[in-house]
Amino acid sequence: MASYLGTASFKHGAPAPIGILLCNLGTPEAPTAGAVRTYLAEFLADPRVVELPRVLWMPILHGIILNVRPRRSAHAYAKIWTEAGSPLLVNARAQQAALAEALETGAPGHYKVALGMRYGQPSIASALRELAAANVRKVLVLPLYPQYSAPSTASVIDAVTAELHRWRWVPALRTVMDYHAEDAYIEALANSVREYRATHGSGERLLISFHGIPRRYFLAGDPYFCQCQATARLLAERLGLSKDQWLITFQSRFGRDKWLEPYTDITLQQLAREGTGTIDVLCPGFAADCLETLEEIAVQNRELFEAAGGKDLRYIPALNVRPDHIAFLQGLVAQHTVGWTPPSLASRVDAATHARAMGAAL
Repeated sequence: MASYLGTASFKHGAPAPIGILLCNLGTPEAPTAGAVRTYLAEFLADPRVVELPRVLWMPILHGIILNVRPRRSAHAYAKIWTEAGSPLLVNARAQQAALAEALETGAPGHYKVALGMRYGQPSIASALRELAAANVRKVLVLPLYPQYSAPSTASVIDAVTAELHRWRWVPALRTVMDYHAEDAYIEALANSVREYRATHGSGERLLISFHGIPRRYFLAGDPYFCQCQATARLLAERLGLSKDQWLITFQSRFGRDKWLEPYTDITLQQLAREGTGTIDVLCPGFAADCLETLEEIAVQNRELFEAAGGKDLRYIPALNVRPDHIAFLQGLVAQHTVGWTPPSLASRVDAATHARAMGAAL
C-alpha cells in the first residue's frame, strides 16, 4: 500500500490564501569546491538538463566532471559572492518579499508567496510544504524563466509533481509556462536599457544574450530558441533600434555538443576585432542577476572583449526588484489566478461548523 505525506492539515475556518510558488534555478550554499560539487551533482544529474542515457552520463559526471569543474566554478562564484550570500539567492529573496508586499497591498490576505529553487535550498519541496502549512489549497507555479525550455521550466514542473506525488491531498495547480512576449515584461526590459543609457550613454550596439541550450534540443521541438528571438525582436522594436544597432547571442555552453548560435563570447571577440569600441549587454532570460550575468558576462566576457581590442563592455543589470518588474509579476499573478478568489470569511466559518458536525478535530 502506498504511503503518503500527511499534508492534509487544512484548517477549516482559517484563511486559505492562494499560493504563489516563485521558482528559479538555484545556487551552491557557499563559494567552495565542496558546496559547488554538491550543487552540480544535483543539477547535472537532472535528465532534463543533460539528455543522455544515464548509463553513459553518470560515470562521466561522477568520474570526471565532479572532480574537475567544482574547483573552477567555486573560483568564479567567489568573485561575485556577497556578505549576504549568493547573488541569485539574495535577489530571489528580495523578489519574493517585494512581490508578497505588492500582492498584499493590492489584495490583503489573498496570497502567500514561497520561494523554491530547482536545485539546492530552499527546495521546491520545502516551498510547497510551506504553502500547505499556510492553508493553501490552490497553487500558481511561477518559474522566473521568461522563455520556456525543457531544461528550465519543464524541470521545475518535474520537481513540483515529484513532491506532490507523495501528498494525499494535492492542491489545485496552475503554471505560468512562459512570459517571453508579455507587453509589460518587454516594457520593463526597455526601461532598464533606457535608464542605463540615460546615465552612462549609449554603446555602439546592444548585444542581447540568452543562456544557450544544445541545438539538438531545439531540433527536437523545444520552443526556447524561437521565444528568445521573439523577445529580442520585440525589445529592439520597443527601443526603436535599427537592425545594425542590436544583435542576439547565446552564452554558457557546456560540453562538446553544438549549442544555439551565435555564441556570445565568440561574437564579442569578433565585434572587437572589427572595431566596435563600446558595447552594451543585456540578458533578458535572467530575471535575477547571478553567476551567468555577474561573472560570465560582466567579468569573463568583458575581459575577452577588451583583450580582442574592445574598449568597454557595459553590462545592464537584470530586472531584479525594479518596481516595473515587480508590478509586471503582480499583474501576471492576477492574470493567471482569475477565478481563484479566496473564500469569504463567512464561507470559511460555515465550512468549519459543518466539519465539526461530522466529527473533524479542529
